[in-house]
Amino acid sequence: MKLCDKNKCATVKRNFPPGQHGQSRKGKPSDYSRQLREKQKARRMFGLSENQMLRYYKTAVTSIDESGPRMLEEMERRLDNVIFRSGFASSRRQARQFVSHGLFSLNGQRVTVPSIQVKTGDSFTVREKNRPMPAFENLSKAGANAPQWLTVEAAAYTGKVLSKPEKSDLESILDSQMIIEFYSR
Repeated sequence: MKLCDKNKCATVKRNFPPGQHGQSRKGKPSDYSRQLREKQKARRMFGLSENQMLRYYKTAVTSIDESGPRMLEEMERRLDNVIFRSGFASSRRQARQFVSHGLFSLNGQRVTVPSIQVKTGDSFTVREKNRPMPAFENLSKAGANAPQWLTVEAAAYTGKVLSKPEKSDLESILDSQMIIEFYSR
């Protein structure tokens, strides 16, 4: 699976590992290997550090809900991910940079922490002085692909969290159970 944002990604050129013996490598990956791959895929997708990932695992395990979807829900409710999902940024990295540079306000307050967990009813807006930026010129298509738990008004540069993400709204390309199994070793 392509994990990099660039056009010149190694998996696009070759579908085997690098090195002299990459093509001749045989064998089926172990359970640990597949679990580690899934965890690393989630970390790179959401741009998380190992400590953040471990924290999301611990909160998911201690909750009364099912652990796997709960952990994905926690990662989906990060402010940088919400900005990306609502269409204000073209990638999660860009959304993270927008938030850390203070371009957005959450419930009327300027925020610079991308890992803030949004709650139901929270509203986020592009700050007034940042609206003329070139990054926000073509926001007419923002919100077109926003999930059902978000509402976006591109003309007003605002969005609102309507509810928690449902199980169907979570990233379907991640196997959250494998991540839980990795950390529970």
